[in-house]
Amino acid sequence: MSVSLWMDAKAGLIRGNQRFSNNFLGNMESFTPREQITDVVNRLFVYTDYQEWQKIQDDVFSESLFFDMSSLGGESKQMTSKAVCDTWQQGFVGIDAINHLAGNYLVQINGTEADVFAYATATHYKEAATAGKTREFVGSYDLHLIQTENGWRIDRFRYTLKYASGNLDLK
Repeated sequence: MSVSLWMDAKAGLIRGNQRFSNNFLGNMESFTPREQITDVVNRLFVYTDYQEWQKIQDDVFSESLFFDMSSLGGESKQMTSKAVCDTWQQGFVGIDAINHLAGNYLVQINGTEADVFAYATATHYKEAATAGKTREFVGSYDLHLIQTENGWRIDRFRYTLKYASGNLDLK
Protein backbone atom coordinates (compact mmCIF):
# COMPACT_ATOMS: atom_id res chain seq x y z
CA MET A 1 0.00 0.00 0.00
CA SER A 2 1.42 3.40 -0.92
CA VAL A 3 1.85 5.97 1.81
CA SER A 4 -0.62 8.35 0.18
CA LEU A 5 -3.24 5.58 -0.01
CA TRP A 6 -2.55 4.70 3.63
CA MET A 7 -2.87 8.37 4.64
CA ASP A 8 -6.21 8.58 2.78
CA ALA A 9 -7.38 5.43 4.56
CA LYS A 10 -6.23 6.81 7.90
CA ALA A 11 -8.11 10.08 7.31
CA GLY A 12 -11.27 8.15 6.46
CA LEU A 13 -10.88 6.00 9.53
CA ILE A 14 -10.68 8.98 11.82
CA ARG A 15 -13.56 10.84 10.17
CA GLY A 16 -15.85 7.95 9.39
CA ASN A 17 -15.31 5.36 12.09
CA GLN A 18 -16.59 5.42 15.64
CA ARG A 19 -13.43 3.62 16.75
CA PHE A 20 -12.59 6.34 19.24
CA SER A 21 -16.03 7.21 20.50
CA ASN A 22 -16.76 6.87 24.18
CA ASN A 23 -19.29 4.15 23.30
CA PHE A 24 -16.80 1.98 21.41
CA LEU A 25 -15.94 -0.23 24.35
CA GLY A 26 -19.35 -0.13 25.94
CA ASN A 27 -20.06 0.86 29.48
CA MET A 28 -16.73 1.37 31.28
CA GLU A 29 -18.50 0.89 34.62
CA SER A 30 -18.69 -2.84 33.86
CA PHE A 31 -14.88 -2.99 33.63
CA THR A 32 -12.70 -3.72 36.64
CA PRO A 33 -10.61 -0.79 37.90
CA ARG A 34 -7.51 -2.42 36.40
CA GLU A 35 -9.23 -2.71 32.99
CA GLN A 36 -10.36 0.92 33.20
CA ILE A 37 -6.83 2.08 34.03
CA THR A 38 -5.25 -0.03 31.29
CA ASP A 39 -7.80 1.35 28.83
CA VAL A 40 -6.76 4.92 29.66
CA VAL A 41 -3.09 4.02 29.08
CA ASN A 42 -3.93 2.35 25.77
CA ARG A 43 -5.91 5.41 24.72
CA LEU A 44 -2.86 7.57 25.45
CA PHE A 45 -0.87 5.66 22.85
CA VAL A 46 -3.61 5.17 20.25
CA TYR A 47 -4.83 8.77 20.44
CA THR A 48 -1.23 9.99 20.14
CA ASP A 49 -0.69 7.83 17.05
CA TYR A 50 -3.80 9.32 15.43
CA GLN A 51 -3.03 12.80 16.79
CA GLU A 52 -6.38 13.02 18.54
CA TRP A 53 -5.24 15.85 20.81
CA GLN A 54 -8.65 16.86 22.12
CA LYS A 55 -9.45 13.25 23.04
CA ILE A 56 -6.20 13.00 24.98
CA GLN A 57 -7.21 16.13 26.89
CA ASP A 58 -10.76 14.91 27.47
CA ASP A 59 -10.27 11.17 28.07
CA VAL A 60 -6.66 10.57 29.14
CA PHE A 61 -4.98 13.44 30.99
CA SER A 62 -6.14 15.39 33.99
CA GLU A 63 -6.42 19.11 33.28
CA SER A 64 -2.95 19.61 34.76
CA LEU A 65 -0.22 17.00 35.09
CA PHE A 66 3.41 16.66 36.10
CA PHE A 67 5.18 15.94 32.82
CA ASP A 68 8.70 14.50 32.62
CA MET A 69 10.39 13.59 29.37
CA SER A 70 13.79 14.78 30.63
CA SER A 71 15.43 11.58 29.34
CA LEU A 72 14.93 13.09 25.86
CA GLY A 73 16.43 16.42 26.92
CA GLY A 74 13.33 18.30 28.04
CA GLU A 75 12.56 19.52 31.51
CA SER A 76 10.27 18.09 34.17
CA LYS A 77 7.44 20.42 35.08
CA GLN A 78 3.76 20.86 35.82
CA MET A 79 1.86 21.49 32.56
CA THR A 80 -1.70 21.72 31.35
CA SER A 81 -2.90 18.85 29.21
CA LYS A 82 -3.37 21.33 26.38
CA ALA A 83 0.26 22.46 26.62
CA VAL A 84 1.47 18.83 26.47
CA CYS A 85 -0.70 18.15 23.42
CA ASP A 86 0.40 21.37 21.73
CA THR A 87 4.06 20.39 22.28
CA TRP A 88 3.49 16.92 20.80
CA GLN A 89 1.51 18.32 17.88
CA GLN A 90 4.37 20.67 17.01
CA GLY A 91 6.88 17.84 17.39
CA PHE A 92 5.00 15.62 14.94
CA VAL A 93 4.77 18.19 12.14
CA GLY A 94 6.04 16.55 8.96
CA ILE A 95 5.81 13.00 10.35
CA ASP A 96 3.63 10.79 8.14
CA ALA A 97 2.90 8.04 10.67
CA ILE A 98 3.38 7.32 14.37
CA ASN A 99 3.03 3.90 15.95
CA HIS A 100 3.28 3.08 19.65
CA LEU A 101 3.44 -0.50 20.89
CA ALA A 102 3.05 -0.81 24.65
CA GLY A 103 2.77 -3.62 27.11
CA ASN A 104 4.09 -5.36 30.19
CA TYR A 105 1.77 -3.21 32.27
CA LEU A 106 2.36 -3.35 36.00
CA VAL A 107 -0.64 -1.76 37.70
CA GLN A 108 -0.87 -0.91 41.40
CA ILE A 109 -4.16 0.50 42.65
CA ASN A 110 -4.53 2.25 45.99
CA GLY A 111 -8.12 3.47 46.35
CA THR A 112 -8.64 6.39 43.97
CA GLU A 113 -5.01 6.47 42.82
CA ALA A 114 -3.00 4.11 40.65
CA ASP A 115 0.52 3.69 39.34
CA VAL A 116 1.27 2.07 36.00
CA PHE A 117 4.62 0.98 34.62
CA ALA A 118 4.79 0.08 30.92
CA TYR A 119 7.35 -0.65 28.26
CA ALA A 120 6.75 1.05 24.94
CA THR A 121 8.28 1.46 21.52
CA ALA A 122 7.44 4.45 19.34
CA THR A 123 8.18 4.37 15.62
CA HIS A 124 7.97 7.53 13.52
CA TYR A 125 7.81 7.32 9.73
CA LYS A 126 8.54 10.07 7.21
CA GLU A 127 8.18 9.23 3.52
CA ALA A 128 10.33 12.18 2.37
CA ALA A 129 13.32 11.28 4.57
CA THR A 130 16.39 10.37 2.54
CA ALA A 131 18.67 8.94 5.25
CA GLY A 132 16.18 6.30 6.39
CA LYS A 133 12.43 6.69 6.69
CA THR A 134 12.03 5.66 10.35
CA ARG A 135 13.26 6.39 13.82
CA GLU A 136 12.46 4.34 16.88
CA PHE A 137 12.37 5.20 20.56
CA VAL A 138 12.41 2.40 23.12
CA GLY A 139 11.74 3.07 26.77
CA SER A 140 9.39 2.87 29.69
CA TYR A 141 6.59 4.93 31.16
CA ASP A 142 5.81 5.57 34.80
CA LEU A 143 2.28 6.95 35.03
CA HIS A 144 0.18 7.99 37.98
CA LEU A 145 -3.59 8.14 37.61
CA ILE A 146 -6.34 9.54 39.77
CA GLN A 147 -9.97 8.53 39.71
CA THR A 148 -12.22 11.48 38.86
CA GLU A 149 -15.95 11.80 38.32
CA ASN A 150 -15.15 11.29 34.60
CA GLY A 151 -13.04 8.18 35.14
CA TRP A 152 -9.33 7.54 35.59
CA ARG A 153 -6.97 10.28 34.35
CA ILE A 154 -3.18 10.55 34.16
CA ASP A 155 -1.87 13.27 36.44
CA ARG A 156 1.85 12.30 36.40
CA PHE A 157 3.73 11.20 33.32
CA ARG A 158 7.40 10.15 33.14
CA TYR A 159 9.09 8.68 30.08
CA THR A 160 12.52 7.07 30.42
CA LEU A 161 14.38 6.48 27.17
CA LYS A 162 16.42 3.27 26.98
CA TYR A 163 17.71 3.89 23.45
CA ALA A 164 16.84 5.43 20.11
CA SER A 165 17.75 4.11 16.67
CA GLY A 166 17.29 4.87 13.00
CA ASN A 167 17.31 8.26 11.31
CA LEU A 168 16.78 10.32 14.46
CA ASP A 169 16.45 13.61 12.54
CA LEU A 170 14.23 12.07 9.82
CA LYS A 171 16.04 14.14 7.18
